[in-house]
Amino acid sequence: MPRLDGHAPEAVAEAARLLAAGQLVAFPTETVYGLGARADDDTAVAKIFAAKGRPADHPLIVHVADAAGAHAFAAELPPLAQRLIAAFWPGPLTVIVARRAGVAAAAAGGQDSIGLRCPAHPVAQALLRSAAVLGVPGVAGPSANRFGRVSATRAAHVEGEFDAELAVLDGGDCEVGIESTIVDCSRGHPVLLRPGVLPRERIEAAAGERLLDAADALAGSAPRASGTLASHYAPRATLRLMPAAVLRTALEVLPTDALPKRGGSRLAVYSRSVSPPLRLTARRMPDDPAAAAHELFSVLRELDDEGVQLIWVEEPPSGPAWEGVRDRLQRAAAP
Repeated sequence: MPRLDGHAPEAVAEAARLLAAGQLVAFPTETVYGLGARADDDTAVAKIFAAKGRPADHPLIVHVADAAGAHAFAAELPPLAQRLIAAFWPGPLTVIVARRAGVAAAAAGGQDSIGLRCPAHPVAQALLRSAAVLGVPGVAGPSANRFGRVSATRAAHVEGEFDAELAVLDGGDCEVGIESTIVDCSRGHPVLLRPGVLPRERIEAAAGERLLDAADALAGSAPRASGTLASHYAPRATLRLMPAAVLRTALEVLPTDALPKRGGSRLAVYSRSVSPPLRLTARRMPDDPAAAAHELFSVLRELDDEGVQLIWVEEPPSGPAWEGVRDRLQRAAAP
């Protein structure tokens, strides 16, 4: 199917009709592109798992057009979730709440909880609202890539991952570039399951209490959530994450014959403060964490496309502003 122009009302309407009919549609959000199916149809949702090669017990995030749409899937919205929704929807925040019985079991991976998000991207908003008119209460939409691989941040990335028959609604490059922050609101206290670009202090201010880390607060009892496996977001190349001093030393002792005389390189470097040899394939990581998040997945895909087999990445700074980028790189580097 040809790519659909997300800024054309008739294309959005066609994508909504496909969703209503139980078909898959890739669509843009401000974070990454999603691979969508109507969340209230377990048969349609099963097509997502099949297309991605994703285990059926690994839950998906359900996208809704507004806060009112969350009630179709939530057994209740506790005050904590309501405060976060009021502060950050539409936007890059997913809340985990108790799932309404009998609804979206496949999208929830069989759990009694469900992840809900209201995206801010205007094309996603238009699609969700158009689909709602056709009886689609929400769209399950994990990142539009093969399971465990680098997320897609532009329509061309999606087309490179899936069969040409997949409808792709093109809304341009994603502004944020990494997936949404996930906060578990089902336990009485806000628990961070996956960091994103939202600053921790802003979430805590909206919640009215400290944001707990899953490892400390839940001792392994956290609900399964999208994109939280130890190994995830990985390029085809092997990614090694290292402190700046270690990276600098590794490059200093790199044998001269390991450097390409002309053409491409088996090794690439992605760093903020370390200058690799001129003939080595390299990308400079931005100093601004939001800019680094925006380009991260595109850079990893570009290096894959250049045939690089090993990527050395300088560890991002330890501050909270870099939490989301650091999380994605740690998972990409995990075995």
